[in-house]
Amino acid sequence: MAKLMEKVMDALDVETFIVCDSEDEGKGIALEMMKNLGFDDADLVFIEFIGPGARIRARAYLHRSGDKYGWLFSSREGGK
Repeated sequence: MAKLMEKVMDALDVETFIVCDSEDEGKGIALEMMKNLGFDDADLVFIEFIGPGARIRARAYLHRSGDKYGWLFSSREGGK
């Protein structure tokens, strides 16, 4: 799977509905979920608390500006 992640240009978004009692609880659950998925650098880019929970879009940054981009170097080394 590491090779696949090298193809991601910048970030990966995960959108879901989390059952929770408040927006703050939803934020905490979403950020913990991203860490459990192996993403250390994550932000919430959208949250809307409605009814039984929150609609959340979390963004995991694989490459920030100025990083060594895996997709750039793999294509130079003959990657497809």
